[in-house]
Parts: sequence; structure tokens; C-alpha cells
Amino acid sequence: MHVNRRNFFKVLSVTGAALALGNEMKAAPKPKSSIEFSGILYDSTRCVGCQTCESSCSETNNLPAPDGTPAPGVVRKTDEKHRTVVNAFNTSKGEAFAKKQCMHCNEPACTAACLTKAMYKTKEGAVIWRGEKCMGCRYCMVSCPFDAPKFEYHSANPKIEKCTMCYSRIMEGKVPACAQNCPADALLFGTRRNLIKEARKRIVENPDKYVDHIYGEHEAGGTGFLYLSAVPFEELGFNTSLQPKSYPELSKGFLYSVPTIFVLWPAILLGIREATKNNQLNDEEHE
Repeated sequence: MHVNRRNFFKVLSVTGAALALGNEMKAAPKPKSSIEFSGILYDSTRCVGCQTCESSCSETNNLPAPDGTPAPGVVRKTDEKHRTVVNAFNTSKGEAFAKKQCMHCNEPACTAACLTKAMYKTKEGAVIWRGEKCMGCRYCMVSCPFDAPKFEYHSANPKIEKCTMCYSRIMEGKVPACAQNCPADALLFGTRRNLIKEARKRIVENPDKYVDHIYGEHEAGGTGFLYLSAVPFEELGFNTSLQPKSYPELSKGFLYSVPTIFVLWPAILLGIREATKNNQLNDEEHE
């Protein structure tokens, strides 16, 4: 099939204009919210492993009571019935505790992977699951670097369960249940910016008490849950090999290119068809 040179370049020019328009649309800045992300600072040096945070979470969300107690050597995981757990570890500075739940990433991999926006990052900072939008693909579970979303495999009407940072309470002007009820003040709720300031202040004022690292400040692009510890975080079972960039950031170029191809491909095919059709008509007239 022979394509007329002039018509083919005409197609290319139209396609280029469409691509430029697509790039302009992608580059359009999103309106910024005046609301800052909220978060929770967890200070492992203050935690006594009482599990009040677990009980408060269960009661608030109508879930079963905590299953088991913190014990060194036993790593309890969150599941569809328990949105948060506290584990105990034997560390270089004695026994220490670490709370685990959804980290509420600044740029969550789960929301980027969700095709229906059922997993949603709110402007207040909490990452929530919206059941009415979910199609059950569970891509959120596969994509999460912290293994937070859990699926109710044994339910007739399964849901995705994970910590929501008590989003409904936040919207009512209340503090998340775990932070509200912690008797040891190991959990502090506030804006993420102020929590980082407070964490740095504690480190500077007590350099012998803390490692100089705020876990969650940069990991995976930054998270809503932030941690302080007296020992390196790998001693508390944390993944310390996570990159500082968010996971959606790594795939942003690819994710943008896919919609562009799908949107423009019909137009490209139509243009090529028109070019070849015009060329065929010209050949027939010449003959």
C-alpha cells in the first residue's frame, strides 16, 4: 500500500498538534487545597505495648478485639479483622514496641493502581476505601509497599479493610481513636508539617534517646504516619530499603503515555486511512 507523501505528513502534523494539546492538558496545574495533610507521630520510646490503640481501633470500627499480645519473636500482622497491631522486638537497647497500620502515603501506590478510584487519598491526608466504587480487582493490595490493604476472602460481601486514620472522626473535628486514647502519649495527631517539626525537636533535644531518623518523612515519597525510635528501624521490623520517591512517581511517564496512545490511536488510524484513500483516488484518476 502506497501512502501519498504530502498526505502522510499532513497526518503527522495533525497528530503532533494533538500530542501537544495532550501534553498541555497533562501539564495543567491542579488547584491546591488550603487544607494540610494530617498525620500521626508514633514515638516508639514512649510505647509500653498496652494495646489500647488496638482496642480503641476495634471498638471504633466495630471489629473483633485484639488477637494476641505483643511478644518478642512473634510478628503479628494486620488483617481484615484488625486494622492495627503492636509488636514487640528484642533490640540493641532492650525490648521495644512498634505499631503497624496503613501508612497513608502522600502519593499512595494503592490509589494510583486503583482503576475505579475506590482507593482514595483525601485532601485531609487519610487514604480511604470507597466500597461503592470498588470492582474487587485487589490491585491496591498488590501495589502497596507496606502490605496494608486486606481483603475479606471469607465474606459473602467482601470489603477491603485497612486503617482510615479514623477519617469520619477527623471530619467531625475529632482525633483518631488510637491517638485519642493512648495512655502513654506515644501517638500524636496533627498536621504532617508540625509533626515533623515536633519529631526533629525531640531528636535534637534528646540525641542519646533517638536515632537521627524520622521514618516516613521520605520513605516511599513520604507518609502520614511518622515514627521515632531509639534503635535503627530495621531492628523494629521496618523495611528500610524503600526508595525516597513515591512509587506512582516512578511510573508516571508510562501511566501518562498509555491514555495518550489510546485516545490518539483512533485519530491516527483515521488520518492514515484518509491519506491512503486520497492517494488511491488520485491513482485511479491518473489511470
